[in-house]
Amino acid sequence: MLKIYKRLWQTNWAEQWQYRANLLMYSLYGLVSPVVYLAVWITIANSQGSVSGLTANDFVTYYLTLLIVDQLTGDITIHILAYKIQDGTLSGDLLRPVHPIFTNTLIYNIAFKALSLMVLIPVWLVLVLLFRPDYSAATLGSVLFALPAIGLGFAISFLFGSTITCLAFWTTRVYAVSDFFFALTTLFSGQFVPLQLMPSSIKAVAQFLPFQMFKYVPIEIILNHLPPEVIARDYAVGAIWFVIILLLFRWTWREGIKRFSAVGA
Repeated sequence: MLKIYKRLWQTNWAEQWQYRANLLMYSLYGLVSPVVYLAVWITIANSQGSVSGLTANDFVTYYLTLLIVDQLTGDITIHILAYKIQDGTLSGDLLRPVHPIFTNTLIYNIAFKALSLMVLIPVWLVLVLLFRPDYSAATLGSVLFALPAIGLGFAISFLFGSTITCLAFWTTRVYAVSDFFFALTTLFSGQFVPLQLMPSSIKAVAQFLPFQMFKYVPIEIILNHLPPEVIARDYAVGAIWFVIILLLFRWTWREGIKRFSAVGA
């Protein structure tokens, strides 16, 4: 199995390099929103001294860390697989003796992340020089402790993306479902604003949803802002959601494959 993953990595890595302009576009697109949010909140924090206890430096460190975490936990499965289901080319993948999502689609995601980070890191360093964040609260231990959260966040995000993509077996409107899910993610993951700035009702709901594992929880662990009991609760909630979405994905894939058909030479 390791040889299969190695070969898929080599293939997908080479394929990513063939679409360098597309990769650059996606990377720059991912930069726009966080940088705009950062500029707005810095302006507000500087004029008021702080916003709900968050200083300008808190916003700088949060959004700069968000840029990295977002790349690591994001998922693009729908753009890799949905069209194959709709045009029937998935049939070629089904002939292989491996699961197409847990092999080729997964490796494609990882290769995309690797190259995206290569584009992002130089830009991120420029932003660090411009905004001069104070990361003194973060430690090597907090960064290492956040790695499982990032891995769990990506696993949940990947399974959600795969489950939504499998809806293409039933409907051609799968991209609309994906857009709605993205809106929920933006609201509840801490991408739009840190969750502590959201209304108390949204914060109360968000702490039991999977979305905060995509961004907010890993960021706050890195920045050393969460007490141990909250981290333990968030890991437990994430683990529960991982099991739920894994079971849901397995069901949608199994039932979707029963409906799938393709015509052609």
